[in-house]
Amino acid sequence: MIRILLYSQHIKFHHVLRPTLGPDFRVNVESDRAELNRLLKKSLFDVLILDIDSEADARHEILAILDETKDLQIPTLVMTDDESRSSTLELLERGAYDYFRKPPVLPELRIIVRRAHEHALLKREVKAARQKLNPVAQCDELVGSSARAQVTYDMIRRVANLNTYVLITGESGTGKELIARAIHNLSDRAKKPFVAVSCGAIPESLVESELFGHEKGAFTGSNGMREGYLEQVGDGTLFLDEIGELSLYTQVKLLRVLQQREFSRLGGNKMIPLRARVLFATHRDLGQMVREQKFRQDLYFRVNVMRIYSPALRERTEDIVTLANHFLRKYSDLCRKPVEEIRPAAMTLLLAYDWPGNVRELENVIQSAIILTETESIGPEDLPEQLQQPELLGVCESLPGGSFEDQLRLYKIQLATKAIENCSGNKTLAARSLSISRAYLHKLIRDSGPYAAVESWESEAS
Repeated sequence: MIRILLYSQHIKFHHVLRPTLGPDFRVNVESDRAELNRLLKKSLFDVLILDIDSEADARHEILAILDETKDLQIPTLVMTDDESRSSTLELLERGAYDYFRKPPVLPELRIIVRRAHEHALLKREVKAARQKLNPVAQCDELVGSSARAQVTYDMIRRVANLNTYVLITGESGTGKELIARAIHNLSDRAKKPFVAVSCGAIPESLVESELFGHEKGAFTGSNGMREGYLEQVGDGTLFLDEIGELSLYTQVKLLRVLQQREFSRLGGNKMIPLRARVLFATHRDLGQMVREQKFRQDLYFRVNVMRIYSPALRERTEDIVTLANHFLRKYSDLCRKPVEEIRPAAMTLLLAYDWPGNVRELENVIQSAIILTETESIGPEDLPEQLQQPELLGVCESLPGGSFEDQLRLYKIQLATKAIENCSGNKTLAARSLSISRAYLHKLIRDSGPYAAVESWESEAS
């Protein structure tokens, strides 16, 4: 039986649809907005039907409901009259599955409802299959399929359900917090809180109080008891980012907590058990800090049980295209600006840039380009000055047309050719200058086709 929830101000539809749709359908009609939200959050229905009137206020309300329910995975149908059909396209763009005219034709309505229900079931089955094949796929912000990214994903899968300390290392902007969130989401603590704390953002005088909490009167100005992050997170996951910024004094206190799995609030004597899982991250070389006596060796060995490296973007240039298009979709939706593509010439500049700010910098560049562009695509002129390379733009303009993938392949070949020329035929140095593997450079050479320059270097260089 397919359970239908109809939101309408006309209660007559309940008496019309309930007995006539047939035994395979159960219809409930609701006219109160608050009650509608309560029922939807309980997931008691399979299909939602919204009755839209021609009045402007009614259309705005329907749009608001669509925005509120788009994450509930309940297919939504729109029932509309002739006067309001002009707004139907906007409703479909905002997430409605389909629409039909009122009064409804019952055979047509049965077909539309069944199709919407089957579509929702299929989407859930596909999502479940993808998560079974690749559990990390449910962590939407982890984007990329390069070999370096796959190594990181494999480590996330391995440690997710191990109740052990994990140290996440890598440069700033590479997504260390996203890795921590992925570990949490894939663990049996996924439904518990995830709390991220930047150790470098807390003043030294407040670090102990923020982490461990304090009792009333523990220090001047403490007018009441306060739970620290270690206590607030409960059975969830506490992510301590930039752990290298902690003072040696705080490191001693944290080490004891991690060893004894218990702590006390500042100014208190009661020992509180540590129930949370703690993950750590840093962009600094903790080993070097130990040698310089800026980080305690015993704490280093305690937090460095399992280590996951978050690779820099220049170490996985194959993911730049995927990441750039991911941010294009994300921010074009957020900005409500229909920017559909990144033109090949602009993508070439993205691929050639060194990205010292890593994925965070790429995200900011795409967001800025979406704001600046006056067309439905991003071109070189929309990119920041530091990405502009006239010699590459000349290469872009000289290449033939074709599909985006074909043009992008040709651009990569041109970049490889130029790098080999600049390195006097040494392909190892050329690969290093492009931050790609020598095997990938050879693949570009093999795919070069009519590009004689590459073929000549293939025969002469080694």
